[in-house]
Amino acid sequence: MTPSLGIDIVHIDRIRQALRRRPRLAPRLFTVREQAYCDRRADPAPHYAARFAAKEALAKAIGRWLRWQDVEVVNDASGRPSIELHGDAACLARAANGGQVLVSLSHDRNYAVACVLLVVPQESAGLDNCLP
Repeated sequence: MTPSLGIDIVHIDRIRQALRRRPRLAPRLFTVREQAYCDRRADPAPHYAARFAAKEALAKAIGRWLRWQDVEVVNDASGRPSIELHGDAACLARAANGGQVLVSLSHDRNYAVACVLLVVPQESAGLDNCLP
């Protein structure tokens, strides 16, 4: 197994202000499910910021930029986050022979942080054939 780690930290007020100034930003950066999850919260900004950080952290772990909508942070019934991949990102995961993506999110009053661990089987060499 070959692990790859990505981490990102985001200032929550920066995301809050960006979403207020640009109403079309949330649908561009986040899936419908992500928006529904965040918007159910009393203060959606920390949750949006954590998801934004997770998308950035995954791109760092992979070493490639991915489309915002192709990376979706979802929560199971207990609230544990995971990442679902769509489009080119899903193609990348298939090329990695079922590589596993693990994510951890956290936020406080000012910052949100995400850490993503990508574990790819050693024999996976087809990653370059998936994305341009």
